[in-house]
Amino acid sequence: MRILVTGGAGYIGGMVALTLARQGHAVVVYDNLCHATRALLPAGVDFVHGELADRSALEKLLASGFDGVMHFAALIEAGDSMQKPELYFRNNSASTLTLLEAMLTARVLRLVFSSTAAVYGEPDVTPIPEDAPLRPTNPYGESKLLVEKMLSWMYRVHGLRYASLRYFNVAGAMGGRGEAHEPESHLIPLVLEVALGRRGHIRIYGDDYPTPDGTCVRDYIHVEDLAHAHLLAFEALANHEQLIYNLGNGAGFSVLEVIESARRVTGHPIPIEIQPRRPGDPAVLIASSEKIARELGWKPRHTTLDMIIESAWEWHQIRYR
Repeated sequence: MRILVTGGAGYIGGMVALTLARQGHAVVVYDNLCHATRALLPAGVDFVHGELADRSALEKLLASGFDGVMHFAALIEAGDSMQKPELYFRNNSASTLTLLEAMLTARVLRLVFSSTAAVYGEPDVTPIPEDAPLRPTNPYGESKLLVEKMLSWMYRVHGLRYASLRYFNVAGAMGGRGEAHEPESHLIPLVLEVALGRRGHIRIYGDDYPTPDGTCVRDYIHVEDLAHAHLLAFEALANHEQLIYNLGNGAGFSVLEVIESARRVTGHPIPIEIQPRRPGDPAVLIASSEKIARELGWKPRHTTLDMIIESAWEWHQIRYR
């Protein structure tokens, strides 16, 4: 199949594009390279430089013939969204509407959407099921929830088939590709930069949450397992019209547990510094991925935090040689 991958030069989009190409699909990456470079493009894919807000460019590209779209292009920093919500609604919500309009014009009616666990906000129960209340606590989560609402209507009115995949914390490395952002804000790469001597310490934002050790608890999933789930969801849209799945490990790890794992894996002490809480950070986010396991047979292979961090540590050491 021929598949368009928006944001396919980034960490997750690039991993999915690489996996698709390795399985013999014709992949076209559409990216503005605002958080990536051409050097990060996966092997075996075509590339189009463009903005998601450019409807005419998208319509022209999609008119060349595609079986579907996998949509990753977005701003992803929850903390930053609390400072600049307008950027997130413009980039994540409004620009996605432009993409959907172009897809409808070209009659490309299959989409896998990169959503987020942030649509749940502070959950009533954990692990969180897909039918839990949707109450984002930051504009990032709200911007993704707006897209999910648009997708529901696009299906009802236009027959657009879609899978909305709600990620929890994605980490690890595969195929010579790992997690790196500029500027970096994600916990595992930041911790590993301390182990590499590139930072003096790791900051912990809040140690007074209602959790066993007072730090936030998150569900970490290896990026290779995530990429596999995307392919399963895309294939399932041949026989299903609407799919909504959580993607996570099903186990929660606190910030302190992540740091302890990194200390074991790297053999470095990794000093910490406690900072005040950041606005919009829920105390606990743990996924129930039973639905996708039951319906599509998906099961993560990288099930322990040490396994995830080991793959990231190997890649980061090579990255900074």
